Amino acid sequence: MVISQRRSKRTSTSSRYKKNRTKRLFEQGRVPSLTKVDERKLKIIRTKGGNHKQVLLNENIANLLDKKTKKYSKVKIVSVVETPSNRHFVRRNIMTKGSFIQTEKGKAVITNRPGQEGTINAVLV
Repeated sequence: MVISQRRSKRTSTSSRYKKNRTKRLFEQGRVPSLTKVDERKLKIIRTKGGNHKQVLLNENIANLLDKKTKKYSKVKIVSVVETPSNRHFVRRNIMTKGSFIQTEKGKAVITNRPGQEGTINAVLV
């Protein structure tokens, strides 16, 4: 089944809209990447306009910002501690924006969307 980002077929009062056109390619969605903690693995996909996007499937290194020293460092990710978006992601070690991860330097929060940007940026908590 196709993942779509179209308007719903039904109105707020549950009556049906009149169909005015067919499906368009720009309304197409895709399956979420669900970035996990493992050896680095990414997939490059074509997006609208012929551009490319790096979809991160697995990663075990994060760019960590220490607010006290204001310096970035590459650190190894140990595990996912907490995920506010979905509590089941912790068991599966899935990282999303806002997830708390355990690194070698301590606990950090992810500040970007790893499934769409191809890297993991985090801030030390």
